[in-house]
Amino acid sequence: MSYTAMYRKFRPDQFADVKGQDHIVTTLKNQIKNDRIGHAYLFCGTRGTGKTTIAKIFAKAVNCSNPIDGSPCNECPTCKAIASGASMNVIEIDAASNNGVDNIREIRDEVQYSPTEGRFKVYIIDEVHMLSIGAFNALLKTLEEPPSYVIFILATTEAHKIPVTILSRCQRYDFKRISIETISERLRELTAIENIDVEEKAIRYIAKSADGAMRDALSLLDQCVAFYMGETLRYDNVLEVLGAVDTSVFSRMLRLVVSGDTMGCIHLLEEIIMQGRDLTQFVTDFTWYLRNLMLIKTSDNCADMIDMSTERIEALKEEAGMTDIDSIMRYIRILSELAGQIKYATGKRVLVEIALVKLTKPAMETDLTSVLSRLSILEEKIESGVVVAGQAADGVQPGLAQNVQQSAPKPKKILDVAIPEEVQKVADEWYKVEANLSDYMRNCLRTTRLAPGGDNRLIIVTKDDGLSYKTLSRPETIEGIETVIGETTGKAVKIEIKALQTGEDFTDSYVEIKKKINFQIEEEDF
Repeated sequence: MSYTAMYRKFRPDQFADVKGQDHIVTTLKNQIKNDRIGHAYLFCGTRGTGKTTIAKIFAKAVNCSNPIDGSPCNECPTCKAIASGASMNVIEIDAASNNGVDNIREIRDEVQYSPTEGRFKVYIIDEVHMLSIGAFNALLKTLEEPPSYVIFILATTEAHKIPVTILSRCQRYDFKRISIETISERLRELTAIENIDVEEKAIRYIAKSADGAMRDALSLLDQCVAFYMGETLRYDNVLEVLGAVDTSVFSRMLRLVVSGDTMGCIHLLEEIIMQGRDLTQFVTDFTWYLRNLMLIKTSDNCADMIDMSTERIEALKEEAGMTDIDSIMRYIRILSELAGQIKYATGKRVLVEIALVKLTKPAMETDLTSVLSRLSILEEKIESGVVVAGQAADGVQPGLAQNVQQSAPKPKKILDVAIPEEVQKVADEWYKVEANLSDYMRNCLRTTRLAPGGDNRLIIVTKDDGLSYKTLSRPETIEGIETVIGETTGKAVKIEIKALQTGEDFTDSYVEIKKKINFQIEEEDF
């Protein structure tokens, strides 16, 4: 006899064997026990969660001669006929290949004939969302008022594609994704029955890879067992068969990303590819790893939501301290966009490499989270005594201050303090200062005005628009602008940042200075 796949061999034949759908099983059993059986049911949910299985058990239970607590006995002739597929009372229809009006008309003609044995004629229409609009319209009247001996069970993975007129005529049951614990427990049962020696860690990974689908879990287990027939199924064996990557690799990749080591990430990706790992699976698993990191970063009590060992969670907590939540969310966004592109792409490796460059180089992107990442990197460099100017390095915009060597800092040149006339000259010739600033700083200064502040002070007045004002108000930013002014004019000018409040007008001095400087901004912007 040919081999039977595990998901077929161990398909539940009574409600007690169904795992993870207790809310549906209890409701259906109560309906059968109290003889309150509906005429139309809609089973919705992702693949492999038990829709068709429960539909078949329900069909047996409503026709069973000796039901036990609402479940079929599986011993009477009716139960045996339905189980073997020989019963004329249970008709299974695949709507994907029988989706026309004529197919539904055949059903409408057939329902006129009462069942030859048992109480009910049950129609199970799988993937019902594939029916055409005409077929749905042909089904409407029959679905609303079928003969008393007819039950319709519609199953679908995409309930949103079903017309509202059909939905309103059915009792709807939403099938949940099955938890990792429930799937793991079922896999342990079945491996014990089959005398398969398997590591607990391997079972957990298969359960997680199944993504809430029991059928997928059994198929993956079947695949792994077949490859290592007669041997103990270990965690590394499962990774090899499924083309997955060990968690430690994600830890290495994350540390390289945080440190901005682009080439290190590319070399690690090369290792992953040479090991024959699947890049689509790598992107999915790395995104999940970052999700766990985000939970660790934002909550103190999230261990129950992370399927990892205690040692691995401790390592995650250490890694969470290496970066901030904005950067983690940026990483997840980039990888989520990649996951949508890579599925059908031919050059998967190139797409992953581009994503790694984006992860390590925030300067490549202009969204708010990337700008915040670049500012965070700049702060770290200033705190450590290294400020890079004149070239972009590690995502930091050039042009704030001179190069400072960490080991031997350059002595700062002592400049003459500017007098008010020289401060006004700085304002008059601001374009010279502006030319030595970075593009990012010029953009921050785009909506500002200049005003003399007395003595050697120059006031930069900015509209209080959040990010621009916060950036300019940083001590390191002010120091950088003062340094550039000193390098350009040879005079020490003190910079003050002022926020123009809502409703406040410019004074005459603001307007007069504004006419003398080359600021590309219109008065009405304020």
